[in-house]
Amino acid sequence: MTVTHEVFNQPAPLVDVNLFETNRPLQAALAFNAPGLDTSALRDLGRLVGSGEYQAHARLANVFTPQLKTHSRFGHRIDQVEFHPSYHALMTAAVGAGLHGSAFAPDEQASGTAHLRRAAGFMLFTELEPSMLCPISMTYAVTPALQDNAAIYRDWAPQLTSRRYDPTLTLWRDKPGVTMGMGMTEKQGGSDVRANTTRAEADGSDAWGQRFKVTGHKWFFSAPMCDAFLILAQTASGLSCLFLPRVLPDGSVNAILIQRLKDKLGNKANASSEVEFHGASAWLVGEEGRGVPQILAMGTMTRLDCALGTSGLMRQALSIALNHTAQRKAFGKLLIDQPLMKNVLADLALESEAATALALRLARAFDRPDDPHEAVMARLLTPVAKFWICKRGSHFAQEAMECLGGNGYVEEGGEGIMARIYREMPLNSIWEGAGNIMALDLLRAIRKADAAAALAQELAPAKGMHAALDHLAARLPLRVEEMATEMEARRLAQDVALAVQAALLAQTAPAAVFHAFCDSRLGGHWGHSFGSLSSGTEVDAIIDRAMPR
Repeated sequence: MTVTHEVFNQPAPLVDVNLFETNRPLQAALAFNAPGLDTSALRDLGRLVGSGEYQAHARLANVFTPQLKTHSRFGHRIDQVEFHPSYHALMTAAVGAGLHGSAFAPDEQASGTAHLRRAAGFMLFTELEPSMLCPISMTYAVTPALQDNAAIYRDWAPQLTSRRYDPTLTLWRDKPGVTMGMGMTEKQGGSDVRANTTRAEADGSDAWGQRFKVTGHKWFFSAPMCDAFLILAQTASGLSCLFLPRVLPDGSVNAILIQRLKDKLGNKANASSEVEFHGASAWLVGEEGRGVPQILAMGTMTRLDCALGTSGLMRQALSIALNHTAQRKAFGKLLIDQPLMKNVLADLALESEAATALALRLARAFDRPDDPHEAVMARLLTPVAKFWICKRGSHFAQEAMECLGGNGYVEEGGEGIMARIYREMPLNSIWEGAGNIMALDLLRAIRKADAAAALAQELAPAKGMHAALDHLAARLPLRVEEMATEMEARRLAQDVALAVQAALLAQTAPAAVFHAFCDSRLGGHWGHSFGSLSSGTEVDAIIDRAMPR
């Protein structure tokens, strides 16, 4: 065969790299939030999620997507979803790393850093494969909510906190570990869950408390192969939170009919579905008629994961861009040595480090619920981090993809990961409340707590370190006290996020990173796109800190 050309100037993929050991911003944020934290398990996880073996599992789980089997070959209704073996390999690894309900195991809780360590692990795993983390995240969020039904929690807690994954459809007590999902939204309501029409009729009581028969539908029913779900349904007292297992205590399969799987933009390895309930059995969790507050307690934790997940995707996209530009030549020199490319990469590195700092700061607050300041910051920063980090994600991914040119736009090969990241980014911004919902939630948080004082305390360590930050920090508490109108809520969420990010970078990042962030995001020395840092920025120092090797 005639050889037409030699392949050269194509970068080697970023593979078999320990994603924890090469992530200096993540290590710095952990050291700040939990000095002396044992990170040995995170190092092990970093090695696993950076390995070629598990990168192959991630690719296969997205290529061979979930398949719905509504009936058996004999015509019996079975309502099961089949996954590629690589999906189960990823789930086994995520559960084994304790990224689901394990944070609520008694020994984990006693450490005082369970949520922070789990948050760092969740970010690392997101760099490998984010979509199958949906049931992992929901199991994490649901576990504490179940405590409002003591009998169910007593029975299910050992499996919810177990580090063993078992995908079989069988009774919970016969499984070493279980996962949980949720079903809130319906066709007619979306985020307006009070418009739900699904009905739950009283059906007596048993060892798990009040039992109901549920009839209706869910438009988004995430991860339908989970072992149980929390759903919202209308009871005689109003919208209530119910526990809906797939297999009932008598061993029979519950009346949950999967109508179809969603054909989504991204999130391909995860099965999202539409379902109908035909007299399905469910049990009350919390107070009847108080389903929205009950389910929102769970939503708060999944919103944390949205911020963590987007931060992880940012880091992954940045690492791929840095790896590519450090090897690819154009116009006589490496891309990473081109001044404009340096500007873009440094700008992306600032955004990524700031997202990491804010997301892990929020996770720390979840570890300290009895600390009054931390409780206010958890309420304040949850919608702020979810809004701002996730809102920046899609723009970030597009710019990182552009660093690779056409190679970033294709689905195949190592560089095809970038296309997967780009398709995944919008999800975290939409799921668990899009931008407007988060901005309104921030206003509610301000009304319920002394947010101005808490914010002033949070920003105080950085006072006097940068004029632009001082200017913003001086005005923010007053704006919070005056409680901005709905029309101004998004701008307030943005400014709170930027101020807290800057204050955190002042305490965790090198001076080059902190000053460049403040100069650009707060001082006005920045354009409307990435890569518009001022000429005096120490781009080489910023890029060097972010390098993934």
